[in-house]
Amino acid sequence: MKHEKYQRYIYWGVTAFVVLSLLIGLIFFIIKIEEVMGAVRVFFRILAPITYGAVMAYLLAPIYNRVKNSIATGVGENPAYAKRWESLARFTATLASVSVLVAVVTGLTSMLLPQLWESVKGIIEALPTSIYNLQVWLEQVLADNPDLEVIVMEYYGMAVSQLQGWLSSDVIPNMDKIYSFISGLSSGIFSMINALKNLLIGVIVMVYLLNMKEKLLTQVKMILYGVFPLKIANKVLEEGRYVHKVFGGFIIGKLLDSLIIGILCFVLLNFMKMPYVLLVSVIVGVTNVIPFFGPFIGAIPSAFLILLASPVKCFWFLGFILLLQQFDGNILGPKILGDSTGLSSFWVLFSILLFGGLFGFVGMIIGVPTFAVFYKFVRELVSWLLEKKQLSADIRQYGKLDYIDEEKRTYIEK
Repeated sequence: MKHEKYQRYIYWGVTAFVVLSLLIGLIFFIIKIEEVMGAVRVFFRILAPITYGAVMAYLLAPIYNRVKNSIATGVGENPAYAKRWESLARFTATLASVSVLVAVVTGLTSMLLPQLWESVKGIIEALPTSIYNLQVWLEQVLADNPDLEVIVMEYYGMAVSQLQGWLSSDVIPNMDKIYSFISGLSSGIFSMINALKNLLIGVIVMVYLLNMKEKLLTQVKMILYGVFPLKIANKVLEEGRYVHKVFGGFIIGKLLDSLIIGILCFVLLNFMKMPYVLLVSVIVGVTNVIPFFGPFIGAIPSAFLILLASPVKCFWFLGFILLLQQFDGNILGPKILGDSTGLSSFWVLFSILLFGGLFGFVGMIIGVPTFAVFYKFVRELVSWLLEKKQLSADIRQYGKLDYIDEEKRTYIEK
């Protein structure tokens, strides 16, 4: 009895110490959030090649697995050939994965960059004419309302002055540098060289991760079962499979969805004779990766570009984007993604705002699947705590609940 008494005291002491430590850590994080986030950014900047490689390996893993399995199938049980075929399968799968990566990057670069460059260059050259045409159109539209015309034209003039100042001071002086870097001629830009170095190292890391992912997963399982009780280790593996399902289904599905939307936008805008078709299609396709806000983020700069060329076509473009996003949100997106996250629209909005504010563009992309995993963990924790108190974990029991009788454990409704 005395031994059990001491055990209880030790348990409560350790629990109090852990809770107090977490509380102190949370307070320190809130007070020193800028320093903490700065340290986190430095940490991830150092490990940037590992991050790039892990992301590329994760995205190319389906191709690697399919090629490897197709070669390894039907080898038989002969150990003399099995090892050779295993090595051949790994080599071929690695070669196929790297080839797909190189083909995608090379194809996009050779196809998009020259045309994007010409589009941007054409926008800058045609900007004075576009500004004048837009001014004439506004004057014609507002001719019957002189007071409103004065106000609108005043703000229009201010906006044009700021735009011209930004172009003359920032964009135009750096155009040659930007294009030189894109062409591979600006080797003196150290930050860009560092990014290229990280990307090349990331490709090497990707190759290693693709070939050793089974071994890494095996080692993780050994550590889990060696450190934790069987029940906890099984639960961790189960949740890990769920995380993989959510992230894999959402991110890969969203990339495929955005690629289809970008191609569809390019074809239809060409048919509608819109200006800057390729540039607008790239903007729409890239921003479509962001859930919920993506269509609005992509439509704003695209509409402004078209507005400079033709105000009438700008209105047609806005209507087209509305129809395109309705098609994506109600037909194409659900067909590809399904209910991969299980989140309501409010929590999707909440997660995008939260993670976008913390991590920027990348946070807006990974925010939804990350919050979906967190949401599931919280839901399971709440259910476990309720069942531990011998209460129902059925959400329908609490809709009209007034209180729960402490003795009978009955649910009293309003």
